[in-house]
Amino acid sequence: MNTLRALIFDVDGTLADTERDGHRPAFNAAFAGAGLRWHWDAATYGELLAVAGGKERIRHYAARHDPERAAAPGFGETVAGLHAAKTRHYLDHVAAGRVPLRPGVAALLAAARRQGLRLAIATTTTPDNVEALLRATLGPDAMGWFAAIGAGDVVPAKKPAPDIYRWVLERLELDAVDCLAVEDSELGLAAASTAGLRCLVTPNAYTAGQDFGRAWMLRDSLAGIGPDELARRFAEDPAPPSAA
Repeated sequence: MNTLRALIFDVDGTLADTERDGHRPAFNAAFAGAGLRWHWDAATYGELLAVAGGKERIRHYAARHDPERAAAPGFGETVAGLHAAKTRHYLDHVAAGRVPLRPGVAALLAAARRQGLRLAIATTTTPDNVEALLRATLGPDAMGWFAAIGAGDVVPAKKPAPDIYRWVLERLELDAVDCLAVEDSELGLAAASTAGLRCLVTPNAYTAGQDFGRAWMLRDSLAGIGPDELARRFAEDPAPPSAA
């Protein structure tokens, strides 16, 4: 029997609807500030979410919609500058309280801490973005709640590669069979499952309708579920998902 010992959370779309409320408007503000006639509407951004990582999304979009610019010398520096500007705009959005946590997130985190479950983060977003969201929504000490925070470019291969989860597991010094991942997307589910983790998926407006057949549990939100129920179900289902 496996005992649930840690919860590992994705951030964007899982802890909060950051894609809708923070990242998309921040990208557009960065593009406008750079004099680019690029604009990512909701539908376009939904398609771009199939590409993990903000810098990767910029490159992907430019290659298809502005190929001459994408092929120009120094485009890598342009991408880095745009992403840095986008991060500044995003941090401003978060600090202004425009990006609340999704229902049930704060309650689950608090209950898990009370019961001694370890908490961790596994995300492709930047460490600055993670810290800003946690501080704005959970308080100034929230970063200390998490025993490991894997974020940004700490591993070269982004989700759906399992690298970020393996990095976090190493720092937790726990086996995948003793941890539960919490994700919102097919890409995140693939990363967690390939790393050998069970995965609870809470889709959002951007990810609803994706293939979650490998999910250990599928819920509209984290509202109404606590660590006791998760631990009970965890113990009743000892077989971890098979790696792809």
